[in-house]
Amino acid sequence: MADIRHDWTTAEIQDLLHQPLLDLVYRAQTLHRQYSDRQIQLATLLSVKTGGCAENCAYCPQSAHYETTVQKQPILPVAEVLASAQKAKDLGASRFCMGWAWREIRDGEAFDQMLEMVQGVKNLGLEACVTAGMLNESQAQRLAAAGLTAYNHNLDTSPENYDNIITTRTYGDRLQTLDHVRQSGVQVCSGGIIGLGETWGDRAQMLQVLATLQPHPESVPINALVAVAGTPLADQPPVDPFDLVRMCATARILMPKARVRLSAGRSRLSDEAQVLCFLAGANSIFYGDKLLTTANPDQDSDRQLLEKIGALEEQTLASGCSK
Repeated sequence: MADIRHDWTTAEIQDLLHQPLLDLVYRAQTLHRQYSDRQIQLATLLSVKTGGCAENCAYCPQSAHYETTVQKQPILPVAEVLASAQKAKDLGASRFCMGWAWREIRDGEAFDQMLEMVQGVKNLGLEACVTAGMLNESQAQRLAAAGLTAYNHNLDTSPENYDNIITTRTYGDRLQTLDHVRQSGVQVCSGGIIGLGETWGDRAQMLQVLATLQPHPESVPINALVAVAGTPLADQPPVDPFDLVRMCATARILMPKARVRLSAGRSRLSDEAQVLCFLAGANSIFYGDKLLTTANPDQDSDRQLLEKIGALEEQTLASGCSK
């Protein structure tokens, strides 16, 4: 197998991103076959606490700073979340992700409920993932003890472009949260978003930060902006699907063992574009009608596509779901 590197330079990554597309995809697929198989993991994402977030992320309709159609909702009860997790499992998902629209986790009843949800999801035999903003070392340890599989905290963009997108927390804050997660023994899930108005250099720098973490993140979500009315980025043009393919392929080359997750923006991709992303090394999708508050492809369509190309995860095939 090829050596796994943690010393990638931004210049090297830019060169990868600008390779002829077929050459780039071939290189990524070759590495992908060395470290993984053809199966695509299905993950379901539920918004446990929706809207009213204190952050001012320019892409996010859940921010309290913007007027969008997203309505603030209270935290869902534990029983309702676990019922959703059971439904996700019945439909074939093997990973259940839970999101709280918070700037940071605070100790107290809500965090205790989060721990209970994590334990419940794990007891169902699912991987449990949480995304809830910044967390401290003690909170990371408590989540680890509850059985959390992974914590998601995306870098979003490059360090240089970051202040153009978010000013309510720093890039250093994000990296510190990832360090707390790593030190607790919980898997790191961290990626970014393209289509924010960034340059290819920004994309390369974001990937460089991820690819120089030791070890690499176990999961790397690649998101395309879903422009939402009322947010500062509402008028951004759609991402070229080939750009998404290039990002998936480059992430696969840089971090061969990671789950590269084809995430937000997938509803705008044709079946053929999605398959090209899978060929480039993406090996996980979010499965369900929503990604927090934005649309996601229909579950039946996803299953039909993955069955057609022979890429359904074994657990999904054995779940007995109706087609």
